Amino acid sequence: MEVTSWLPVAASVLLGICLAAACGFRVFMPLFIASLLSYLHVGGVDLRWGFEWMSTLPAVIAFGAATLVEILGYYIPYVDHLLDVIAVPLASLAGTVVAASTMAHLPPLWTWSLAMIAGGGLAGLIAGSTATTRLASTATTGGLGNHAVSSAETAGAAALSLLAWFLPIIAFLLLALSLWWVLRWFNRRIGAAR
Repeated sequence: MEVTSWLPVAASVLLGICLAAACGFRVFMPLFIASLLSYLHVGGVDLRWGFEWMSTLPAVIAFGAATLVEILGYYIPYVDHLLDVIAVPLASLAGTVVAASTMAHLPPLWTWSLAMIAGGGLAGLIAGSTATTRLASTATTGGLGNHAVSSAETAGAAALSLLAWFLPIIAFLLLALSLWWVLRWFNRRIGAAR
């Protein structure tokens, strides 16, 4: 198989996985960015057949409004924790959808398998981790540090989504490195606690 034939497939898979991971930080922002950029025809990304609706103006407006409400909600005490409760299942669902929407060059079985396992699974894992981080922030700062956590999550979702759209291989490598670092840090903390 020539490099030129598998490169679009690999790029679409990496794009989908990275956008799904960004859903773990903010559920709607990666959907909004994918919708907006595909509506504007920026980046040359083809959405999978059946997901053309994502590149319409009503979808851009709906995802944009949902993103704005979600971002603002994370700055309101108690609402941020309520959002965390519903974010894990929603992030998994959104991660599956956004991953499947970009994997245009794969057969349906591979698309949906990767979208559910890698996309939805990774989004849920990250959403659970961010919820735990917010709980730790509330416990240690009385909630005063939650705004910083919210800002970092929003910035992370935006940066990862944009980087994935334009440079999916770089985004995936940075995501993998970040996950490795977090797992390594977590294992050291558990080892030190024993």
